Amino acid sequence: MKKSIIIFYFLLLYSLVQLISWGTLVVKLQPSRMAMVMGEGSVFLFMLGVGAYFLHKSIKKEDKLREQQQNFLLSVTHELKSPLAAIKLSLQTIVKRDLDKARQTSLLNNSLKDIERLDDLVENMLLATKIENRSYSFPAEEFDLSELVTKITDRLQIHSCGCEQVITPFIEPKIIITGDPFALSSVVNNLVENAVKYSGECAEITVELKMQDGHAFLSVGDKGPGIPDDEKMLIFDKFYRVGQEHTRKAKGTGLGLFIVKEVLQRHDADISVKDNVPQGTIFEITFS
Repeated sequence: MKKSIIIFYFLLLYSLVQLISWGTLVVKLQPSRMAMVMGEGSVFLFMLGVGAYFLHKSIKKEDKLREQQQNFLLSVTHELKSPLAAIKLSLQTIVKRDLDKARQTSLLNNSLKDIERLDDLVENMLLATKIENRSYSFPAEEFDLSELVTKITDRLQIHSCGCEQVITPFIEPKIIITGDPFALSSVVNNLVENAVKYSGECAEITVELKMQDGHAFLSVGDKGPGIPDDEKMLIFDKFYRVGQEHTRKAKGTGLGLFIVKEVLQRHDADISVKDNVPQGTIFEITFS
């Protein structure tokens, strides 16, 4: 058990012992006050129990948050090390070996992809911090959502599985909405990147954007392991990640869906999580 929990239970036990001992002493000295002692003791026990419940809940929540933050730091370290190591290896290969131009171009392109991964990670961390500190203003403007979604799916398509088609887009052209293009690009990027990450190598991912009942509608479907019903709402909490940390294969920071929820709330947009038959998850967004 955590140290804080042990101290909490010790103080609770000490309070109960003191209550019983003082109550017993008063009754021995003045037996006529038995009813008063029982009544006041019951009220005190009730208040102590309620306080103990909320205090215990608060301590457990704090311990869980601390554990999630530790996992976040470990995940960020891994997310940073992998692309940095790949970039370093590519550059060292170019410097130390006499490669033809085509091979050099290929290694440099791979390095640029890893730099984009690092850039996305940093942008997520900065945006999450600004949202939580309420220092981001979400500047609104009219823009082409179809163009934004197409650009992101094309970029992540290259990252996913070489030249094979894994992201299948169904994007209606010229869907114009009013909002913050930067923040909403982070929403689309996080959802599609998660779908690629959890679906496995070269699995099909569907990205659909269309007008539905007069509103812009975006859905991202993957072929991953799916999300249990009791975790479908928890996944939007900061640092929360599905499954056990020591058995989870896919890496991540636990910030992506937190950013998705916060950004969509500020755009009055609704998001729902559904099961993808026969396997996987579908995220659906309806813009107001």
